[in-house]
Amino acid sequence: MGTSCLARDSERGVLLTVHVQPNASRTECVGVHGDAIKIRVAARPIQGAANEELIRFIAERCALARTQIQIYGGTEARRKRLCVQGVTAEQLVARLLPQDSKGAVEK
Repeated sequence: MGTSCLARDSERGVLLTVHVQPNASRTECVGVHGDAIKIRVAARPIQGAANEELIRFIAERCALARTQIQIYGGTEARRKRLCVQGVTAEQLVARLLPQDSKGAVEK
């Protein structure tokens, strides 16, 4: 699966689709779920806690400021669309996906 399926560069930044699994024991990227990157977050989906943890995790993994990451679709759903500034799509996917799961598809 190519990077372009998971994330793509745009004028605003990288457009990324993620599938979020809240209430996990720890926050981690576990691979690919369809056309999205699957991220487990150690936060409940109450009052935006899971969204905040998702942004914190991506910012930390990519060495970005939290303000460079915005959720612009699916704020109350498991499937979210994000805009990430300061990296390319290729860099973003490389930093998020575990080394052993590039190309692996998790259901």
